[in-house]
Amino acid sequence: MNRGKSLLLASAILLISTIVAYFMVWLKPEPEIQPLSPQIPFAVTAPAVVGTGAIPVYGAGTVRPVAKIDVAAEINGKVIWVDPAFQSGGRVRKGQVLFRIDDADYRNRVQQARANVAAQHVALLRAREEAQIARAEYAQFRREQTDIAEANPLALWEPQIEAARAAVARDSAVLADAELALARTKVHAPFRGVVQAESIDMGQFVVAGQSVGRLYATDAVEVVVPLSDANAVLIPGLWELKAGDGDRQVRARVIAEYGDGSYAWEGYVDRAEASLDEQTRTIDVIVRVPNPFASGTRVEAAGVDPGPPLLVGKFVEVQIEGITPDRYFILRRSALRSGNEIWAVRDDTRLTIVPVRVLQRSDDQVFVTGTLKAEQAVVIGGIQVATEGMAVRIGGDP
Repeated sequence: MNRGKSLLLASAILLISTIVAYFMVWLKPEPEIQPLSPQIPFAVTAPAVVGTGAIPVYGAGTVRPVAKIDVAAEINGKVIWVDPAFQSGGRVRKGQVLFRIDDADYRNRVQQARANVAAQHVALLRAREEAQIARAEYAQFRREQTDIAEANPLALWEPQIEAARAAVARDSAVLADAELALARTKVHAPFRGVVQAESIDMGQFVVAGQSVGRLYATDAVEVVVPLSDANAVLIPGLWELKAGDGDRQVRARVIAEYGDGSYAWEGYVDRAEASLDEQTRTIDVIVRVPNPFASGTRVEAAGVDPGPPLLVGKFVEVQIEGITPDRYFILRRSALRSGNEIWAVRDDTRLTIVPVRVLQRSDDQVFVTGTLKAEQAVVIGGIQVATEGMAVRIGGDP
């Protein structure tokens, strides 16, 4: 009996709970329906900076000497003296004697040649005296005998005088050759430079034309900078430059890394090659740097110890002063889109697509012309697709 009452009570409780739950669901108020807010994309922007001055033209190349020669003697002989500076890495001045060859034989030849010239001068004087006597005798015969024939030039010693003069000239030339050979026993440096290599020592026998060292000039060095035609056209008056005339109207800056620092030297564009490189299809522009052995200027900081010289063979970066347009803009490299377009923001809310002309690119900047405004926000990130008039939210580059 108690079990039956328990089952009846549980069934009543379950029924009442079901009825209460039904009424709670039935009496629940309807939720308020709200329209979905549109999702406006966020764009990372940076200002368009108005450029001033010349547009830089960037390039790179390897330093090479302006002049480089093989040092060789012009005569044969034994080396009797070598300048201590004439060794790898040594610096020499213009006209400095690098080494000397034994000159005993050459001095003897000069003495012999001088003696021969003196003897020929005596022979010439003798011929002139004989000719004077012959002319006087012929004149006396003409006065005594009116029917005498014209004198033979040989009788008047005219050919003898010409022969004596020729002998003097011949032996004088031999003397000049002997003196020149004697002078060549001293080998001089043709310009101020650095010894790149040498292979000579005292007692060595050298042969005329045999290379015994290599020397390159230090008055200036050159950097061959290959540029595309789009970059070369940015250099003002490039094709009017005359090689070696010292015209420094197009300035350039050469930057080299040594250790953990970068150093710069001032130079100028000297000339451009007259043809394209057949393999790279680029134009070789020659940048000349005067006095490269002067210490370079530290790029990152001022007031530090003098830097190293600009060494031959060093790979360097080059910045050339290009043209100066009337108006151009400097943008972040990431602002440039395919098709040479810029996504700019007008009224801080709407996107506009601006076509531009790219003048120059660098690692992190691009130089363009177009219908932009100073300090106008341009998109550098955040969105991948854009349409004209699209609404955006903007912010600076984090």
